[in-house]
Amino acid sequence: MKNIYVFFLCLPMVMFSQDDLLSEIDIDSVTNQNTIAVFKGLKIVNFESTKLVANKELTLIVSHRFGSIKNGFDSFFGLDDAVTRIHFVYGISKSVNIGVSRSSFQKTYEVSTKYRMIRQREQEFPFTIVGYNSFSINTALDKDNLPKLEFKHRLGYTAQILISRKVNTNLSLELAPTFFHDNYVSIDSQHNSQYALGIGGRYKLGKRWSLNADYGWHLNRANASPFKNPLSIGVDIETGGHVFQMHFTNAQAMNINGFLGQSRGDWTDGVFYFGFNLSRVF
Repeated sequence: MKNIYVFFLCLPMVMFSQDDLLSEIDIDSVTNQNTIAVFKGLKIVNFESTKLVANKELTLIVSHRFGSIKNGFDSFFGLDDAVTRIHFVYGISKSVNIGVSRSSFQKTYEVSTKYRMIRQREQEFPFTIVGYNSFSINTALDKDNLPKLEFKHRLGYTAQILISRKVNTNLSLELAPTFFHDNYVSIDSQHNSQYALGIGGRYKLGKRWSLNADYGWHLNRANASPFKNPLSIGVDIETGGHVFQMHFTNAQAMNINGFLGQSRGDWTDGVFYFGFNLSRVF
């Protein structure tokens, strides 16, 4: 339980509506000196962006990752090995979101909060800074295989600082220093507490679409670990009231502890996954 207390002590006090989308067309994105439309999606690809859901809006994000396309027709190019995540995000204020999700990857349930601390403002402050925290439960762990398994071993925690800058009308960049902790890790030499640095960006190719990419640099991965750093690239397409994201990535998991700690794909070996995120406001 100590880890739960630590998590909540560090917790400071995800897509948007059609009006929001139309109001954020990047003619040039400064309103009352606040820089807007830094990112159009709640995620860049894997990593959270500094975008928040608007006040009192509820957004549903359906994310899907197929299996590796390397297996070809044996798995119908990954269709047979797909992973799905259902994620609800609600804006409890202009600066604070809460979220709940369920992923078929390790049957993971997650609650999260995302909160804006400061916005990029023309001639005043050069960055937008957002915090993100999550608490997850891995319900797939099996006591038959892990006789000493306790409920606490199913728990994981994440804390991130998201730092973005809209460099110009077309280009946005982000850094994401990340701490995450899993009470159970499958590699004996892997520390439960892990650290990573996320790097991502968006380049606008038109009024309604952009090229996105992100990469997670794991800073204390065990030497014996078979897992890889996640590298992802995709496109965002705006269609009125929602954003449709399509991408390729070597990470099948979609929660932070999963894609940073357990990415098995290897781009150099042709093992990567096609996926999409689809969001809708209610």
